[in-house]
Amino acid sequence: MTMHLARGLTTNNTKKRKRKITKSKLDKWTEELRKRNKEFKKMGQPNLTMTIAEYIDYVHGEYKPKTSPRTELKDPWHYTPPVVRETPNYPSLTSKESFAPATKRQHMQYTGERKLVGIATLHKSNMVPVFADDDDKDGKKQATEIAQMRRN
Repeated sequence: MTMHLARGLTTNNTKKRKRKITKSKLDKWTEELRKRNKEFKKMGQPNLTMTIAEYIDYVHGEYKPKTSPRTELKDPWHYTPPVVRETPNYPSLTSKESFAPATKRQHMQYTGERKLVGIATLHKSNMVPVFADDDDKDGKKQATEIAQMRRN
């Protein structure tokens, strides 16, 4: 079964209801207001404290907050730019002897006694240098040993 309005009726209720303020509600609201005002004073915002009449309007959703003097503009038609502190410009020290920001790096070169023949992969990405010895002038012996080690 669905909910429908009867023909000619609307859901707009324009009748203003009268507030019933009982003693127990008033006591409850005064206690809440006291705690709220105390909290705002503790936070350093005494401009947000209310009277009991304002708090009752606040509870019923009819409270219009007061505009604080901080938010009001003195002259709304003129723009005043923010104050910016000027900092002096101190240039860095430059001299002709020390200017070398991006010199080219020298290439690395092997200068050892043994002759480097190449680089072999021993296991996955483990790179091993292959040298030529006195008995093995071209380094084939060491390269084949590495290759056999990989397969065993």
